Amino acid sequence: MEATTPVDARTLREANAFLCLECGKCTSSCVVARYNRSYSPRRLISQALGGGRLPTANELSICLTCMACDERCPSGVHFVDLIRELRRATYGAEFAGNCSHGGAMQSLMKLMTADELNQERLGWVTEDLKITDQGEVAFFAGCAPYFDAFFTELEVDTLAGVKGAVKMLNALGLEPVLAPDERCCGHDLLWGGDVANFERLARKNVELLKARGVKAVIFNCPECYYTFKADYAKVVGTLPFKVKHISEVVAERAGELNFVDDEGEKVTFQDPCRLARFAGVVEAPRQVLAAAGVELAEMARSGKGAVCCAGNGWLNCDRFSKEVQLERLREARATGAATLVTACPKCEIHLRCAMNDPNLGDEIKMEMRDLTSAVASRLNGESKEVKASSTEEK
Repeated sequence: MEATTPVDARTLREANAFLCLECGKCTSSCVVARYNRSYSPRRLISQALGGGRLPTANELSICLTCMACDERCPSGVHFVDLIRELRRATYGAEFAGNCSHGGAMQSLMKLMTADELNQERLGWVTEDLKITDQGEVAFFAGCAPYFDAFFTELEVDTLAGVKGAVKMLNALGLEPVLAPDERCCGHDLLWGGDVANFERLARKNVELLKARGVKAVIFNCPECYYTFKADYAKVVGTLPFKVKHISEVVAERAGELNFVDDEGEKVTFQDPCRLARFAGVVEAPRQVLAAAGVELAEMARSGKGAVCCAGNGWLNCDRFSKEVQLERLREARATGAATLVTACPKCEIHLRCAMNDPNLGDEIKMEMRDLTSAVASRLNGESKEVKASSTEEK
């Protein structure tokens, strides 16, 4: 269904859209536009400024919100903010998103807003992992416990990342709080326009962490990390705790860890959009790999210039998304690395899905591991004595 209501001036001002020079750098940097010639960020901005129609529901779904266009815009136009605001403004009317997997992931997120919710979230915690239910430092596991169950046919192992993160924290002497009543962070609901349910999840997560005495929260998932860091404060005010990505924590204290003393395998690294471009965390993952003795072969486009995995918050998955993923996998193979290291569960899921295309043979296949899993596997010797977590331990 095509929307006909013009974009309001406030939305355009907040996105700096009136500064657009129509230079086309946004479209030239858009990996979707490379394959889908009917899609153009520049044209969408031009239509909005001209008082024309809103983008269609399909056009709103296509944008990966990867921020590559914002990075290149010489005028500082926030195209991804504009897309998110338009999704919010039209949610439930013109826009509901072209949800992949039948909308199953969105349904799961909405279920987690229920006041009375019984989950088996900690079934993945093995005896060798030391956790607690009350303390100053928490680890937020995100939706990894659900991803592996939902995507069994892809043989993904996103839980290896959260297990690796807890193992790394234990090696630093930390026993993190893991909350059995943790909810989805709400990232995909927010970016899909469902702000009301996102806000419910934000309030519930902040309250449950406060109730457990938490003063710092550590994340393995970049989307969870950025959502807490940038979006939760808009709902609850100043957060009552600090937030950090696991790569930042480990990079700061890598000298305290004992790694195996041999040459690590050669890997290449997929920078997640929310971690590199949005949160600006580029060097920490590389410092962690270097500390563990792992050789890094960079892809032609890396850091803030990295290519998105084309996941788009479970909103859109089509042949153009697949082309983006194949392009990225070919770039990874071209480095000569044996393993593709990711730092985001969705990158793993989407790139693994592309690898499973039976028509491509071994052209794009390679081993894939989560960053913390890869690094934790190189820990050597006894961990530091694990004790009650405190913010001073970071």
